[in-house]
Amino acid sequence: MRSTGGFVTGIIRIFLTGMLVATGAGPASAADVPGGAPGNGRPPLTVDAFSVVRLHARAVSDARSRSTLGPDREGTGIVIDSSGLILTIGYLIQEAESVEINTVDGRSSPATVIAYDYATGFGLLRAVKAPAIKPIDFGDSKELSDREPVLIVGFDGVAPAFVVSRRPFAGSWEYLLDEAIFTAPATVNWQGAALINKAGKLIGVGSLAVGDAMGGRQVPGNMFVPIDLLKPILGNLISQGHASDRPRPWLGVNTQDLQGKLMITRVSPESPADKAGLAAGDIILGVRGEQFKGHAEFYKKLWSSGDAGAEIQLDVLKGVEVRKFEVKSIDRETYLRPRAVY
Repeated sequence: MRSTGGFVTGIIRIFLTGMLVATGAGPASAADVPGGAPGNGRPPLTVDAFSVVRLHARAVSDARSRSTLGPDREGTGIVIDSSGLILTIGYLIQEAESVEINTVDGRSSPATVIAYDYATGFGLLRAVKAPAIKPIDFGDSKELSDREPVLIVGFDGVAPAFVVSRRPFAGSWEYLLDEAIFTAPATVNWQGAALINKAGKLIGVGSLAVGDAMGGRQVPGNMFVPIDLLKPILGNLISQGHASDRPRPWLGVNTQDLQGKLMITRVSPESPADKAGLAAGDIILGVRGEQFKGHAEFYKKLWSSGDAGAEIQLDVLKGVEVRKFEVKSIDRETYLRPRAVY
C-alpha cells in the first residue's frame, strides 16, 4: 500500500530525527535514526516504531451494521498504554463478536471491546496480551496549523501528508464534530490510522476518505478525529464503557443535504424513523416547527430536544405533502447487538 522508499523514507527520517531530539533519546543525524542509513547494521524501520498494530474484527452474525460495514472489518489500532489499551476508530469494532490484533512480527492476541463513543467516533480495546510495543504519547491537536507536515501510520505502512484544514464535519449518519482534522494527499487504509506530528505524538485517529479536504475545493484527502476530544472522556470510557454525557436522541436516518434541507437516503430497519413511517426519498424540512439549514443545524436541534427517548417532531415532505411525524428517539447503543464479552 505505502512505500517507505525514496521521498517517503526521507520524510520519515526527518520525523524520526525530530522525535529523537524532542525526547532526548538519541543523536539528531539521519544516519542515527533506526533504519535511516543503508548498511548501518540496524534492523529496518517498521510500523511498530509508531505504536500501531493491525486490527481484525468480525461482527456478530445478526449485526445490524453488517449491511453497511460488512461482517469483517480490518484497520489499525494504536497502542496507548503498557497494559494493552488500544485506540481505534469505533466503527471497526461496532457489534464485534471477536477482535484480534497482530504485530509486525506475526504475534497475535484477542482483544476485548471496552467502548465505542458515538459522539466522537473513538473506539477502545484491551488486548488480552499486551503487545511488546512502546505506547505513543498524546499531542495537542488544537496546536496544529495549516500546512503542518504530519505522518499517517496504518498497519501496512507510513505516508507523509500535510494538514490542509481544520473545520466542522457533519456526517450523513447523525454525527457531528465541531472541528475535524483534514489532510492531503489522500491515502488508503486510513481506518484507525495514527496521525502523528513532528514530535512523534498522536494528534488524531483516521476516520474517512474525503473528496474535499480543503473545504470548498475538490482535493482528495482524509479526515481524522482530533485526539483532544479523547482526553476528557478517556477515564470514563475505560471505567464505565461510555462517556459521562447522557445519550443523545437517535433516529436512524442517513441524509443528504439538498440546499439546506435533508433528503433521507437510508432508514435503518426497525429504527425509530422506520417505526414512525419515514422512508428513503422523504425530505426533512424542520424540527419542532423550526427550520434549519444543513446537517449541523439539524443535529443541534435534534440533540437539544432532550435525552435519548425524547419525542422528536419532524416536518417532512413526503411525496407532494408536508406532514408532521412524531418520532420516539432511542439511545443508539440499545439498537445495536450486544458486543462480545470475554
